[in-house]
Amino acid sequence: MSIELIVPTLGESITEATVSKWLKKVGDSFEVDEPLVEIETDKITVEIPAPSAGSISEIKVKEGADVNIGGVLALLGDSQKSNNISKKNSKIENNSEVKEEHKKLKNKTDNIISYKNENNKLSPSVKKLIEENHLSANQILPTRSDGRLTKEDVMNFIKTSSSSLQSSKEREEIVKMSKIRKTIATRLKESQNTAAILTTFNEVDMSEITKVRESKKEDFLERYNVKLGIMSFFVKAVVQSLQEFPAVNAEIRDENIIYKNHFDIGIAVGTEKGLVVPVLKNADTMSFGDIEQKIVELSTKAKDGSLTMEDLTGGTFTISNGGIYGSMLSTPIINRPQSGILGIHNIQKRAVVIDDEIVIRPMMYLAFSYDHRIIDGKESVGFLVSIKQLLENPSKLILGV
Repeated sequence: MSIELIVPTLGESITEATVSKWLKKVGDSFEVDEPLVEIETDKITVEIPAPSAGSISEIKVKEGADVNIGGVLALLGDSQKSNNISKKNSKIENNSEVKEEHKKLKNKTDNIISYKNENNKLSPSVKKLIEENHLSANQILPTRSDGRLTKEDVMNFIKTSSSSLQSSKEREEIVKMSKIRKTIATRLKESQNTAAILTTFNEVDMSEITKVRESKKEDFLERYNVKLGIMSFFVKAVVQSLQEFPAVNAEIRDENIIYKNHFDIGIAVGTEKGLVVPVLKNADTMSFGDIEQKIVELSTKAKDGSLTMEDLTGGTFTISNGGIYGSMLSTPIINRPQSGILGIHNIQKRAVVIDDEIVIRPMMYLAFSYDHRIIDGKESVGFLVSIKQLLENPSKLILGV
């Protein structure tokens, strides 16, 4: 009896998925809960496990094809039955297999004889050239009247074949866009077309945070089993600034402004398949250690494709770190329906003036893109200045005063 492998429900807004990779082929046996196929939605990539032990009888949806939620991916059968059927068919076809094997052996013998006869007509130098280039003398047209191949015949054939192969290669490669990539493209363009996006810039002196990280890195690692990065400082600074400027944590829904009293911070993560934004839920209640641990967990899941819908939904504000790729400055695009996104960049030592003196400090440019329909210029500048001040005085982040 066959069992249908069904595409499970993956989220309220997801109606379709793409089969990205079959992990088993027809006839392969598997155990219960063993992954059979990898499917991709517009948000995540998930593996569909086997509902019970058995084997794949028939694959209904090939790699690269789309399938609706609830659609049939494959038919699954019992592995023991499949083995019994194979044995039965093996007995029935035994005689024909012997005949076929005899035929193959005869053809192989004929080919060997033919090759020997063919080699007898070749000079040692021609024979060597043919063997070195993995050719057959039957492929090459001789120019001599007696039909014997010359070295020049072989060289001309190699040159012509190489030229033909090179000219036939495609100058362009056409690859179907993944669902994640299509969704990224659609949503970013929708964001530009819908929101009145404006970006304001500032710079922050990272000296104090660098000192804290250097002095506390060993204690932090021992206590939380994770390194103290800069992202936890930014998350803390963003949360405190959002509490001071609630419009930045709001969104426009129809003709209403929805002010959020929760602080779920999205962290943009680049993967091979595209950008994803897993979310730190209730970041206002998290410690520095909690934040760093959760970021490592979400980043790992993003890179190995195991993020869930719960990991990706509910963000109220996003932080994008282009600095890990070496970016000095950028203008990030809002992650709809949010109203703001903070772009942070690489830290570079620069000459700055402090107390009328030129000093060298580790500096970072900040970029805050916001929806001007809901956030005014004064609020946007104030929000970014608040982040700058908190980062330059990390004691405020740690003590909350």
